[in-house]
Amino acid sequence: MKNVMLWAGAGQIGMAIARRMGAGMKIVVGDKRIENAQAAAEIMNEAGFDAVPTEMDLSDRVSIKNMIAEGQKYGEIKMLVNAAGVSPSQAPIEAILKVDLYGTAVLLEEVGKVIAPGGVGVTISSQSG
Repeated sequence: MKNVMLWAGAGQIGMAIARRMGAGMKIVVGDKRIENAQAAAEIMNEAGFDAVPTEMDLSDRVSIKNMIAEGQKYGEIKMLVNAAGVSPSQAPIEAILKVDLYGTAVLLEEVGKVIAPGGVGVTISSQSG
């Protein structure tokens, strides 16, 4: 069993944080588009990290809970990197609110229930967040 990092939003900012903080951890990469999570996990694994992809929609509580459950398979959740979100160039205001506001709140709530003592988290946001 390893300490686990949950990484939501398989973009470059999240990857930079995961590369800096994820050495020795099991990194669960969640993204709404599984191919993004797979690509990020592949890059991380080729660089010597231990990453697995999973599909995770930040606007859906069940999807968030599924990503958390995936992480718990590998050990204690010690770290959350939330780099998921959408901006006005990507989505209408309703979607922005559902992902950036509601989804972030749900993610923090659900991870807060299970994160190990001394665990840490960071949420990265755009101007939309």
